[in-house]
Amino acid sequence: PLHPYHSYKDILMMTTMTTLLFIILSFFPDSLNDPENFSKANPLTTPQHIKPEWYFLFAYGILRSIPNKLGGALALLLSIAILFTTPFTHTSYTRSMMFRPLMQLTFWTFTTTFIIITWAATKPVEPPFTEIGQLASALYFTFFI
Repeated sequence: PLHPYHSYKDILMMTTMTTLLFIILSFFPDSLNDPENFSKANPLTTPQHIKPEWYFLFAYGILRSIPNKLGGALALLLSIAILFTTPFTHTSYTRSMMFRPLMQLTFWTFTTTFIIITWAATKPVEPPFTEIGQLASALYFTFFI
């Protein structure tokens, strides 16, 4: 039977993880914080390198790669909208990529492009990183054409 064993096991694991998180947050509240939050703030100067959280770096990289403000905002919205519409545009009867080696290559190229955009967004706005971000953003949108 599924119920007693798996239910108790899941409840025990959830209780253990919640207790561990509670202990960390109670006794070491600053351990999960960003080190930048502890530096002294100067309201008269802008920090040299502002970057968002890690899960927004991909979108920030696309936004930063286009010099035009409106174009960057549209590219940002389009990059997210493309990810939401992808399941509806896939029309192949074969769902697996096992028998489609070109699709495997395309997938890994897309994954690498995604990682490069994220990496380039962490770097300062300087010539080598700007071009890398622009090229990776162009490859990202080319994948969906």
